[in-house]
Amino acid sequence: MDRLDTLALFLRIVEKGGLAAAGRDFSLSPAAVTERLAGLEAYYGARLLNRTTRSISLTDEGRVLLEGARDLVSEAKDLEARVRLGVEQLSGPIRISAPFDLGRHRVARTLDRFMAAHPDVTVDLSLTDGYVDLVAQGHDLGIRFGDLKDSSLHARKLGDNRRLVCASPDYLKRHGTPQHPADLADHNCLLMRFGDNIDQEWPFMLEGKRRIFVVRGTRLANDGELVRRWCCEGHGIALKSNWDIGEDLAAGRLVELLPAFEPPPSSLQVIYPGGRKLPKRVRALTDALCEDFAA
Repeated sequence: MDRLDTLALFLRIVEKGGLAAAGRDFSLSPAAVTERLAGLEAYYGARLLNRTTRSISLTDEGRVLLEGARDLVSEAKDLEARVRLGVEQLSGPIRISAPFDLGRHRVARTLDRFMAAHPDVTVDLSLTDGYVDLVAQGHDLGIRFGDLKDSSLHARKLGDNRRLVCASPDYLKRHGTPQHPADLADHNCLLMRFGDNIDQEWPFMLEGKRRIFVVRGTRLANDGELVRRWCCEGHGIALKSNWDIGEDLAAGRLVELLPAFEPPPSSLQVIYPGGRKLPKRVRALTDALCEDFAA
């Protein structure tokens, strides 16, 4: 392997979280991967990874190399594609992260159209409602609700995210309809869990001011799709994005509650690592996402 291939192997080690898993992708034995990594560390004169029998982690020097290696490997793939396939042809991999509901119901549709137009592009879509470190996990793009807090990332707005309180007609028939956010204390609320945090502080607007009401319930999950399904089945009241439940509202499976107290919307954004030029295929997919959500 030349140095560029070794850098690609280094990237895969970080993405896979282990030498053996990365070696399988490159048809290399664990011993060969260890040898290649040792050669890379010798070349740069620095330890790049802290390794134990169970895990690996980047050193400070490894994090610096990770950023530069991604640029080099990506540009090399773009160059190869331009030579082999022509300037206008898009090819190569794109790794993207998105929330469960949004990924299934909206992002997947955009990917279907994009890949039909660009059959030489491969897409790896990772669905999670938890936090994703784009750089450490090797994602090209991420889609997130809320404002961007990481200054090392760049963002393009896809639209406004309205969060709506909703329930099924069956639940409301059995338990009544809340007229005020304080009434939620008497209802079973369906809760989302993000890592160690439970989303039970629901925001509302009262007399022009944002107020928080703490809710409780017997069901919680880290999967927004499951919470949506529970809500449609009549198990409780949920706070969901309009992007996730628009079709359910239109079909009458869910009913919006407390519209007079709806909090101001937050942003829905596509984000990507800063400090480097995006490959053409990634820029094209970003444009496609923005166009589809705007429509």
